[in-house]
Amino acid sequence: MKTIAFLGLGTMGLPMAANLLRAGYAVRAWNRSPAPLGKLAALGAQAAASPAEAAAGADALVSMLADDAATRYAVLEAGALAALAPGAVHVNMATVSVALAAELARLHGERGVAYVAAPVLGRVNVAEAGQLNILAAGEARALLAVQPLFDAMGRKTWYFGERPEQANAAKLAVNFMIGSAIGAMSEAVALVRGYDVDKAAFLEMATSTAFAAPVYQGYGQAIAEERFEPAGFKLALGLKDLRLAQEAAEQVHVPLQLAGVLRDAHIESLARGEGQLDWAALSRTPARRAGLE
Repeated sequence: MKTIAFLGLGTMGLPMAANLLRAGYAVRAWNRSPAPLGKLAALGAQAAASPAEAAAGADALVSMLADDAATRYAVLEAGALAALAPGAVHVNMATVSVALAAELARLHGERGVAYVAAPVLGRVNVAEAGQLNILAAGEARALLAVQPLFDAMGRKTWYFGERPEQANAAKLAVNFMIGSAIGAMSEAVALVRGYDVDKAAFLEMATSTAFAAPVYQGYGQAIAEERFEPAGFKLALGLKDLRLAQEAAEQVHVPLQLAGVLRDAHIESLARGEGQLDWAALSRTPARRAGLE
């Protein structure tokens, strides 16, 4: 496996593609906007004018696009799948719906192209360091074939089954947990502020003791410092993933009661124009409801 097509050079995609270049792969990339494509080309990648041009003749296609609509456009409507030769592998590393994952697996199978879902955990600094956690599912031979690509981009690959949508379900479940952690911290901070407790001191204590975990520590610090720009992960994307988790849960008749409460808090935040801020900006909603802002 030598030639890799890469679709989507956003905040995460660009450093991931750069790590493939550093690992010695020939990368032919496409991106909707030209600036990131120019940056990757300066590192040695070949720029493609379309998704189909990027995919033509590639041993593997890696996509890291924003959502279902962007993925559907690039892979199906703009011809990336049609351009792949039978025997190639498509690795979709974006967070997409379980319904789209199942649909793409079927369509790829009809063309003799393997489809692997491999969404990732980690922010841009983790992607730059090649230390992502990769959640993967797909046919065993395809997973084995693309493991060297995962090794170039991540620190560990976690396998969740042979059906690609299983990896997407796992990723959506994790993002639901992250959103729940942010929501819980946000309301807890509003509570202590009601008693004139310094929120930074409270969060330092909580995230150093009972909640000494990366998600609590990272988002807790952002909440304490009110550091919401630049966004490491946009609040609007948090709402997107929360809705996808609810859709996935409904398909298997699993109630997610917390998700409804979190969804409403996200919608309230978006109504105030905060969707482009970091996910930690969700903390503003309980504070406003309590009359603290």
